[in-house]
Amino acid sequence: MAILKAFKGLRPPKNISKELASRPYDVLNSAEAREEVRGNQYSLLHIIKPEIDLPIGIDEHDDAVYNKAKENLQKFKDNKWLVQDEKECLYIYAQTMEGRTQFGIVGCAGVEDYMNGIIKKHELTRKDKEEDRMKHVRITNANMEPVFFTYPAVAEIDCIVENIVTTQKPDYDFIANDGFGHDFWVVHNEETIKDIIELFKTKVPFTYVADGHHRTAAAALVGNEKKKNNPNHTGNEEYNFFLAVHFPDNQLKIIDYNRVVKDLNGLLPDEFIKALNKNFIVTDQGSEMYKPTKLHEFSMYMVGNWYSFVPRQGTYDDNDPIGVLDVTILSNLVLDQILGIKDLRTDKRIDFVGGIRGLGELKRRVDNGEMKVAFALYAVSMKQLIDIADTGNIMPPKTTWFEPKLRSGLVVHELE
Repeated sequence: MAILKAFKGLRPPKNISKELASRPYDVLNSAEAREEVRGNQYSLLHIIKPEIDLPIGIDEHDDAVYNKAKENLQKFKDNKWLVQDEKECLYIYAQTMEGRTQFGIVGCAGVEDYMNGIIKKHELTRKDKEEDRMKHVRITNANMEPVFFTYPAVAEIDCIVENIVTTQKPDYDFIANDGFGHDFWVVHNEETIKDIIELFKTKVPFTYVADGHHRTAAAALVGNEKKKNNPNHTGNEEYNFFLAVHFPDNQLKIIDYNRVVKDLNGLLPDEFIKALNKNFIVTDQGSEMYKPTKLHEFSMYMVGNWYSFVPRQGTYDDNDPIGVLDVTILSNLVLDQILGIKDLRTDKRIDFVGGIRGLGELKRRVDNGEMKVAFALYAVSMKQLIDIADTGNIMPPKTTWFEPKLRSGLVVHELE
């Protein structure tokens, strides 16, 4: 059963919570981060993307960058922009997007759960990205950003959460610049905390990484390092746990994660369409943007025109949990066979666009000449994600996009 632990969170005062809370480190590049923090000394980006406080052009993996993260964290604590709670708490974090609200329980997950498979994964991680976040955790000695978990919904947990959010005023309540609402409650009551933790222990057999596979791996691996390096290890040390927000699966929605490709692998557009026709039924949809409406339907934009295409009978295996995914069908039959893209994680000819940016972003990147063709996919379901994780399978890279993203900085977990 899943570990959930209360902890003494490091949090901002309410009056600067909106300014301090930031987008995650991996959804914007260094230039975008520099622009985003302009005039805002409180932003957590100063800690999670600390290269913004160093000369432009510095390698974001330079030791000076990680040292700056440590320096800035200490500055935030000294200035009381981050203040530690006096006792161990759990927290409730609600996000509202387009009229839909999801309520997550913020607490610590167990490093041991990651190591023994209680925390289930559905994506592979890249060692370079793992090591980057591991260095950040090591030098700050903290989980600066939460990871995004889901779990099979439990009615008793839902009732407790509902009671908290309907009877307590949120400690933080703001609408971010992207228009999404963020509400945050501190759960002080010891009996309530005990009840939630016990329900996880008895009713939640597994949790699932929804978003943040690299941060999850980094947090768990650093915790495991500390365990091995501590001859007096007891299992109760704070490094045995890491920061996570746990959302019930029936409140989450996955949106599409699309692809753009720089060239047609030497083919002319008509030749590419002809090659596509071998395994797909292709329909010309004209100049109006076309979004897939069902599983196994794709849309494509190329040379000012939109197309839809569906795979022909017998081109994929319905009984293969990975092979039946649209991302796999597209990868195998189009990206690999026709365009020669063998490894989605390393090939520089392909890029990925979260569905939150809309089809207009796909069109823009093709129209400006940066890309030759764009593909839009139908979103994966939560059931597919959980089924794949439960069977020990791994989804292809860049399959799921969750929105809204967690804001970083509403609470931080220190490892000592």
